[in-house]
Amino acid sequence: MSRSILTVPIQKVEGASSSTLQDLLPVEEPLEIRLCDRTVSITMRTPGQDLELAAGFLFTEGIVEGAHQILDIQSSKNTVTVALKADVEIDFERLERHFYTTSSCGVCGKTSIEALQMQGCPTLPGNVPAVPSRVIHDLPAALRQDQAIFERTGGLHGAALFDPAGKLLLVREDVGRHNAVDKVVGGEMLAGRTPLAGKLLLVSGRASFELTQKALMAGIPILAAVGAPSSLAVETARRFNMTLLGFVREGRFNIYSGASRIQ
Repeated sequence: MSRSILTVPIQKVEGASSSTLQDLLPVEEPLEIRLCDRTVSITMRTPGQDLELAAGFLFTEGIVEGAHQILDIQSSKNTVTVALKADVEIDFERLERHFYTTSSCGVCGKTSIEALQMQGCPTLPGNVPAVPSRVIHDLPAALRQDQAIFERTGGLHGAALFDPAGKLLLVREDVGRHNAVDKVVGGEMLAGRTPLAGKLLLVSGRASFELTQKALMAGIPILAAVGAPSSLAVETARRFNMTLLGFVREGRFNIYSGASRIQ
């Protein structure tokens, strides 16, 4: 079983003195996602929840509609192989054009709102759920409290799913922001709980277009980020009626889209 944390020797320098210590690092390794014996994605990730990551990737990229289309999903070292049911049609030429991923860039080539519209990304129903501001203020502390690997290494992104009352439902960590989100969505999908209407997603770091896309494909109406959103993330959220929050930290946040859901 792959490790998510690695111990390495380091020399720590403080002022004019130095000492030899052991440090903990988050592991980064490639994961190959195979669909019907073809490679559809290679992503750099932190080992752990690989089945969730693969399932979430297939779901948030519009390749599968839900767990009911998956016949079998198996993992071996740094590879997940997914078999779909016989009646599921896949356009492998499109996959080969668009689905090479890395921990920093998300899905290369998928950079337009029009692409989401062509995939059938839903416009979210307005004004629901209604969430008090105090709930939003409490989200970062709840995420940090459950980031076990980050607590030991300080080097991972986190994604956390909440209900409208602020109850923490699921937390996942990874070196890649989009991988952490795919792990959350994949975990819920494999449990038969997608789409995620009425849920909130909090991500550490910034809110990019890729993260907004994945949240939308999962049907999540509220996306909150500890950092700033990108311009395309804001434009996408406004187009599909998503509530997008940025700089959610230290008792404050900015609403970039969908203010009617926040009370």
